[in-house]
Amino acid sequence: MNILVTHDDGINSAGIGHLVEAMKTIGDVIVMAPLGEQSAVGHALTVTLPLRVHEINRDGSFFGFAVDGTPADCVTLAMRTFLAEKGLPLPDVVVSGINHGRNTAVNIIYSGTVSAATEATVLDCPGIAFSLASYNAVPQFGAAAEFAKRFVPYVDAQGLTRGTLMNVNAPPLPWEQIAGIEYTRQGSSFWEDTFERRLDPMQRPYYWLKGSYHLVKGETDCDDYALHQKMISVTPLHYDLTNHKFLEAMRNGWRQDF
Repeated sequence: MNILVTHDDGINSAGIGHLVEAMKTIGDVIVMAPLGEQSAVGHALTVTLPLRVHEINRDGSFFGFAVDGTPADCVTLAMRTFLAEKGLPLPDVVVSGINHGRNTAVNIIYSGTVSAATEATVLDCPGIAFSLASYNAVPQFGAAAEFAKRFVPYVDAQGLTRGTLMNVNAPPLPWEQIAGIEYTRQGSSFWEDTFERRLDPMQRPYYWLKGSYHLVKGETDCDDYALHQKMISVTPLHYDLTNHKFLEAMRNGWRQDF
């Protein structure tokens, strides 16, 4: 199995290192990830600047290719041009992560980690995003990496419906403390965003984003609830943003003689 690994936290992040080591146990790995951190960039593509590719070593040996662009840039550049130029095979699956922080509920909209997997899906390749529900300074990636080793071959064998990707979130626990696996929907929890006003040394104002995460109670079938129960959450996503139920209501009940 040929596996393309990327991650919005950048090619030098701890999370991608753990994911690469896990993937090497099950297939042939190529890494193409942003040169620097690209968190919360969503599905952005670079259209006004050229993309440059750099070879990156870690621990004294070749690790992968870094792109001075976004996570989605990395996937589409690899699959449309770069791998062929290098005589490398196209991936059977694209994996993104392991993100340092949950990608559940509204976070999915902004996530570069999820967007990299989405871009793979747009290009008709299975995409899987892996995230760790922790913001601790020393994250425990072990359980997420262990699940990735088990889940990626299964997804490759099962196949995915066109347009569908997998979004995986793991609690920050050792593997033996994981309570199970739950197939979930995207929840409704959200960030209460505010901006803190500060002054620079020249006494000029600037603003820094901050906020708190609000868990919506009563959603027992969603991603955040599974994490709260010490379970790994697996959510199928798709990039068709149409509200099909409301579309049907419009067709049946809305005027069309404007």
